[in-house]
Amino acid sequence: MFYYYVIYKPYGVLSQFSREAPHHRTLADLYDFPKDVYPVGRLDQDSEGLLIITNDKRLNSQLLNPRWAHERSYWVQVEGIPNEEALTRLNNGVNIRIKKRDYRTRPAKAKLLDPFPTLPDRDPPIRVRKSIPDSWIELRLTEGKNRQVRRMCATVGFPVLRLVRAAIENLTLGDMQPGDVREWQAPELLRALKLRP
Repeated sequence: MFYYYVIYKPYGVLSQFSREAPHHRTLADLYDFPKDVYPVGRLDQDSEGLLIITNDKRLNSQLLNPRWAHERSYWVQVEGIPNEEALTRLNNGVNIRIKKRDYRTRPAKAKLLDPFPTLPDRDPPIRVRKSIPDSWIELRLTEGKNRQVRRMCATVGFPVLRLVRAAIENLTLGDMQPGDVREWQAPELLRALKLRP
């Protein structure tokens, strides 16, 4: 039997079920999941947002295979206010370092968000520097390298303060709150992800 869960991973939770240190929080702290499920992809410990958990290996393969290029949308709070040049560079792809090698990111879709997204406060709150304004951008990618969004934003000069994955294709956070877990049926989930049954 296949299980499908959509969760809003909170800040500070590892995208795995095993603890690497006694103080770590993991997915197992959020819900009593069946034994054979695992996350599809990852979100860093200091990132938040949409994460799918399943035991359906076909879904995992389809979503993570680069040739299918599924779009993932991120809301990114950054230090400073990116100008058109920075957004154009993100849109065209930038050079970042992955595993000590240069990597050119695929073209993305980047835009300033105005108004800012309405999100629950983060626990702990982000650090605020009164002398530097902050802003939010939406960044849509069709790939998912390690810490890619953070590396891309740093490359164009805008360090990330907060990072939330808001959507994968048409599957969105909606009204979910950090720590929420919702079970889905395969047909509805596959439709939202633009995958064939």
